[in-house]
Amino acid sequence: MSTTRSLKTDKKQLLTDTALSLFYRHGIHAVGINEVLKVSGVAKKTLYSYFSSKDDLILAALAARDEIFMTWLAQQLAPASNDEEVITFLFKGLSDWFHGRVPALSPFRGCFFINASAEFSEENTAITDYCREHKCKVRALIQQHLHAPDDILLDTICLLKEGAIVSAFVGKDLDAAEKCVGVLMTLIPKSG
Repeated sequence: MSTTRSLKTDKKQLLTDTALSLFYRHGIHAVGINEVLKVSGVAKKTLYSYFSSKDDLILAALAARDEIFMTWLAQQLAPASNDEEVITFLFKGLSDWFHGRVPALSPFRGCFFINASAEFSEENTAITDYCREHKCKVRALIQQHLHAPDDILLDTICLLKEGAIVSAFVGKDLDAAEKCVGVLMTLIPKSG
């Protein structure tokens, strides 16, 4: 019984992982269900036993990426003992991602949540809502690691983080993250 359940879970995970990889690499609208089936080797009937629609598969891919990204981000920020280190570790981590040094996040193709939100806009509120919730979770995690409550610093970190991701992907400025650190350091009060 548990072996059957395990095989079912494995196929669902395979479908989710395959969809995430294809959606992130090519774009969600560019990838059809048949391509996910072909690459995963899973039967259409099996796919539809787990996901009632492509939108359900998209939401599963978003959830998988959310878990991967949040785990990575928590690991990046965990050693920070002050706000300067939060900034340094966050933007060093982003730089590593942009330069392909973070295997867990796969080759850099921008932010999956920005990309998905741009593809769907108001077309599918469940998908855009999930993307917005992810950004809120990222913000909350950064806020949790900051040592002094400072809304201006938090807003600036989050805005520059998003800008660095877009600049690295769209503008091919892979050094965008490093450029943010100096700006952010000027916002941290110096202890005297």
